[in-house]
Amino acid sequence: MSRYGLIARTAPKLGLRNVARVALYRARLKSGWRPRPPDTPCPEGAVYGLGDSDRQGGSVTLKLFGWYPVELGAAPDWHADPFGAGTRQDPDVDWVAALQRIGDGDVKRYWELSRFYWLPQFALAARNGDADAATRMENWLRDWVDANPPYRSINWACGQEASIRLMNLALAALILDTWCDPSPTMRWLVEVHARRIRPTLSYALGQDNNHGTAEACGIYVAGSWGKRWSMPNADRCARTGLRWLNDRALRMIQADGSPCQYSTTYHRANLEGFCLAGLWAEKTGAPRLGTEARSRILDGARWLQAIVDPATGDAPNLGPNDGSHLFTVSQADYRDFRPTVALAAVLFDNERPWPDYDDPRVSALGLKQGDHFWPSPTSRSSDVGGYHVLRVGQAMAVLRYPRFRYRPSQADALHVDLWHAGRNLLRDGGTFSYNAEGAEWFAGTAAHNTIEFDGRDQMPRLGRFLFGDWLKAEAVEPVLDNGVKASAAAAYTDARGAQHHRAITLSAGSLVCWDAITGNFEEACLRWRLVPGEWYFEGDIVRNGNYSVAIEFDGMPISPTLGTTMESRYYLRKTEIPEISVKVSRPGILITKVGF
Repeated sequence: MSRYGLIARTAPKLGLRNVARVALYRARLKSGWRPRPPDTPCPEGAVYGLGDSDRQGGSVTLKLFGWYPVELGAAPDWHADPFGAGTRQDPDVDWVAALQRIGDGDVKRYWELSRFYWLPQFALAARNGDADAATRMENWLRDWVDANPPYRSINWACGQEASIRLMNLALAALILDTWCDPSPTMRWLVEVHARRIRPTLSYALGQDNNHGTAEACGIYVAGSWGKRWSMPNADRCARTGLRWLNDRALRMIQADGSPCQYSTTYHRANLEGFCLAGLWAEKTGAPRLGTEARSRILDGARWLQAIVDPATGDAPNLGPNDGSHLFTVSQADYRDFRPTVALAAVLFDNERPWPDYDDPRVSALGLKQGDHFWPSPTSRSSDVGGYHVLRVGQAMAVLRYPRFRYRPSQADALHVDLWHAGRNLLRDGGTFSYNAEGAEWFAGTAAHNTIEFDGRDQMPRLGRFLFGDWLKAEAVEPVLDNGVKASAAAAYTDARGAQHHRAITLSAGSLVCWDAITGNFEEACLRWRLVPGEWYFEGDIVRNGNYSVAIEFDGMPISPTLGTTMESRYYLRKTEIPEISVKVSRPGILITKVGF
């Protein structure tokens, strides 16, 4: 089938309305349309009325994308690559031209510090008496305003980025309790950000992803806040934002709570946007999200709770991962998903998901803690999204199967993630980058614990974030759990006629995986991506301390190849991990037994 045929088959699945929204926006850009800059410059004066502008404010270490440390005293260069590549973008160009100049480079490197995720952290420190933090936040904000006139430079190139920046400005105002009487400088900032977001909201909605959630939240906050000083179009912004927040809650979170983007970290990003909107309504009296939306947000939070390790907060690295960690008040580990679940539980249910964990934002913002706790997660199937979650004792296995109502951006069908006592024994490859050389490999079948037929992805790639010939699940068997063992299964047949059926059984000390492979293929490769450690052979069995992996093909033991591969648990960071694999050239049944 030609590429054009693949595109023709795939486009209707994206939604013709969404395709039209994106096409219209791109046509407007080509016609020369741009949002109109404000008529007046930014007023002089502090944004929050804090700090001493004659002081430097001391140095601070930030972790970009949750892992890369940079020590900063003076404000950063907002147009430079902070990862030391030596590149800097021209600040005095139209934002469309700035984005075009990036080309195939990774624009997220330049955007990271301009998301202002550091601002709520500085605000909380300032509220607690840290004079350096107060001075630093005001100096950095003034420097950003001076270095990024509307709407020029790379930092104005995306409506979602403007929304994230605005939401962090608002969160800091809540922490400092300055939201009710914002300074002239803050009012100007809110207005210029709202003016940038409003015209691109339709395009963001057409993406059917986190962009729509962020931009809806951004104009909701801007509008409901702006009504306090009669900001132009404030009421319209507030109503439009609330309307689309309610819509996005029902679309980004599927009926069983699973993410429409098939991603753990993007699910967190969407939940964080909804939580920010809920928090804003709670603290300012702005109109609240609707009952149905709040219920769906809770479904999404409970789905995330079901796969989170309660001791560490980590979770399976499922789907694309862009490094977003948006509205934090501490430098908690990027891979700790507990804060999001805990904040959603307090805001929308007045309960707590775990008895021994609370989100720092709850106390920082004076929210009332719930007196009751959610039940501990048990085995479940989320068939709308395509997830079997098996839990027995300290063990958890997640089987991913294809239920694609929305565009898949990874070829990860029938991937299995295995956890025991907080350790990720069998793991996903992650994302690494959206633009770096070789980054597409991480989204492919070879970067997952599944079968790869004939060295190709399960679906043909149509673009950086899009595959064609979407797979459809077959022979789905929901989770059965008798308290001692839990089991589940699913299968698919790809466009070339290769078929993979996988069934798993989890007990307190082992995982058994049956892979039946049939249909049209010449070679099938089974991969298991292992927890780092000293793995070695004992006969045909691969061992590492108490962990062991044994593989059979049609009832006969088979010795796997032990090698290394790559994983990325943080954006722009990749590390080497062990991997075992076996290749077979005929239909049959592979059985893998993992002991722990």
